[in-house]
Amino acid sequence: MNRKALALLSGGLDSTLAIKCILEQGIEVKALNFITPFFSSKIGYKIDEICSEFGIELKVVALVEEYFEIIKHPKYGYGSNMNPCIDCKILMFKKAKEYMEEIGASFIITGEVLGQRPMSQRKNTMKTIDKEAGLEWLVLRPLSAKLLDPTISEIEGVVDREKLLAFCGRSRKPQFALAKDYNLKNYSWPAGGCLLTDPEFAKRMRDLVKHTPFFTINDVELLKIGRHFRLSEGAKVIVGRDKIENERLLELRKNGDLFLETRDYLGPIVLFRGKDKNVLEQAGKITARYSDAPPLKEHIVVSLWEEGSNKKEGLIVVKTDKKEIESYRI
Repeated sequence: MNRKALALLSGGLDSTLAIKCILEQGIEVKALNFITPFFSSKIGYKIDEICSEFGIELKVVALVEEYFEIIKHPKYGYGSNMNPCIDCKILMFKKAKEYMEEIGASFIITGEVLGQRPMSQRKNTMKTIDKEAGLEWLVLRPLSAKLLDPTISEIEGVVDREKLLAFCGRSRKPQFALAKDYNLKNYSWPAGGCLLTDPEFAKRMRDLVKHTPFFTINDVELLKIGRHFRLSEGAKVIVGRDKIENERLLELRKNGDLFLETRDYLGPIVLFRGKDKNVLEQAGKITARYSDAPPLKEHIVVSLWEEGSNKKEGLIVVKTDKKEIESYRI
């Protein structure tokens, strides 16, 4: 084996420490970062700065269509919400294997810590992921290596196993101590994460998969903003919560989408998406509900329009109470 490794770098503390640990042994490292519509590690993380500080090259790969497929049909199922963690890791590792071979690296390193995540960071699961990705014995996890079976890079002496670590569990204290020893400051604190693990977002994602099996990146981006209501099998509405979200709704419109807005009162922009126009009156009531219109007043006019067209007075509704519309809330 040669002394070149490919590191999976999220920009978080664990992956940063794993790279530093291997660099300390004089091994050449190149970094690979994955972004998905559900988690962009370039946001809030200092990946470019880390690579610059360490003097290593970085490649960023976006996972979209392939990622959507594993969300729809995860071989190893979901975590507590809509997160297909094991299938996600397998996909990333397969892509990493391709790049590893392209650059002539002989093994892969990750910042995974045994027992830190309940679904994907167990010993047997790690072995399954490596095998499925065609990377058996080629994935080195420096932070927990002494608690795992030796990899080929350790057996062949490319990496000194004695200089690796035995971190385990969810406590971050050992990592913070090691970062202090390495005098590392350019890393992200643990925060955020994959949206698919968020219960509220997962509800929206589950609804999207059920009603729109051939969803697109546009549909997913829409899930990140507003209040969502499922009116029927073929229609939903999204209510903007502030000026920024109203503008974002306008940006994300697709052909066939309609917008609703109260004519005489301040209120949100509401996006109507779907072919079932029989529920437009209910969409109008929801629009009025989140406006400044007085409750139970007749003749609230809701304008109905398409982006780029003149606004039309399309609906006359009564502002209803919250309870009536909550049954539609996703």
